[in-house]
Amino acid sequence: MEKINYNLWMEKELESFKEKKTILLHSCCGPCSTAVIERLKDYFKITILYYNPNIEPKEEYIKRKEEQVRYIKESGSSISFMDCDYDHASFLEASKGLEQEREGGARCSKCYYLRLKKTRDLALLNHFDYFGTTLTVSPYKNAQTINEIGKSLENEKIHFLYSDFKKKDGYKNSILLSKQYNLYRQEYCGCLFGKNANQK
Repeated sequence: MEKINYNLWMEKELESFKEKKTILLHSCCGPCSTAVIERLKDYFKITILYYNPNIEPKEEYIKRKEEQVRYIKESGSSISFMDCDYDHASFLEASKGLEQEREGGARCSKCYYLRLKKTRDLALLNHFDYFGTTLTVSPYKNAQTINEIGKSLENEKIHFLYSDFKKKDGYKNSILLSKQYNLYRQEYCGCLFGKNANQK
């Protein structure tokens, strides 16, 4: 499988813009969104979508969402926020039979697809130019897999923003910004399947 430099791909795309575009940007959490927003805010009118049905328990989900909202407010950025209902049943359905998969395996791919499809659908419904995700800022997430899923979901009406936000110190910058804003940094991705597997 050919390895693609998705960061370079994104940079060429951004350089082609004559004016700001609109993007519905799926965010997994406030800390990951920090460095991504910093990279994109000069090119896009950004709306953050918080749709993460993988996260449990619900109290953890709410805590992460509140931190996301707080960061947007305190950063002073002109970022909009779109919320979704807690939809854990959708994640359980998507991951059925994959509960024992290793972290980063087939279960995670199903989870990426679930979240990106929701982002694409809402981006289409609300007439955004692009949809994308902060997931690629994490060194623990497979950028190739995430971008291939995004590619499979885009069409002539909506573009996917290819990315590898961990490049150019993206992950390092997210840690520094998280400390600056005193953001809660979670100790596991979201689902208890992965958390429990990592504790064995």
